[in-house]
Amino acid sequence: MASSAYTLSVVEKLQEAKKKSGKSFNQIASETGLTNVYVAQLLRRQAQLKPDTAPKLRAALPELTDDHIELMMRPPFRSYDPDLTQEPAIYRSFSLSYCHEILKFGFDFSGILVLSSGLHEATMHFGESIKEIINEEFGDGIMSAIDFYCSVDKVKGVDGKDRVVVTFDGKYLPYTEQKSEHMLSRPRN
Repeated sequence: MASSAYTLSVVEKLQEAKKKSGKSFNQIASETGLTNVYVAQLLRRQAQLKPDTAPKLRAALPELTDDHIELMMRPPFRSYDPDLTQEPAIYRSFSLSYCHEILKFGFDFSGILVLSSGLHEATMHFGESIKEIINEEFGDGIMSAIDFYCSVDKVKGVDGKDRVVVTFDGKYLPYTEQKSEHMLSRPRN
């Protein structure tokens, strides 16, 4: 496992390559065929760069070195900085101390680190209703944050004002009835 100081150093170098390109996450996403959030996760070492995507990312961000690309292709140590909860844009939207509350609603948000203001309030306000609809449409289960896509988009509302659209597209995972006969690790007589 890489030290947090080393990871921070690498992330700073990856962010610098983005800055030197002058491109937005949306532009890089368009050039690579990825979502804007996934690009941000790659540049924060929260996602793994796949071999087929590496040349596209290298073309989009020419400042990336071979060492950067090689490192980005390794499985990352996915984590979060506990100090993030001190940032108002984060703690106002989603404090990690509320994870247990959200998990009660049947959602698995463990892999989501890109957050927008008001997300926490929206989740808390609409959470039970969303859970009810998921249960009605799918049954008892959760939305995966592993087989998951996320994007952040900007649109104009009917009043002409800017609006934030956060899309969570996660695979549905049903809870299983835990029958002992299905537990392969249990010794059989």
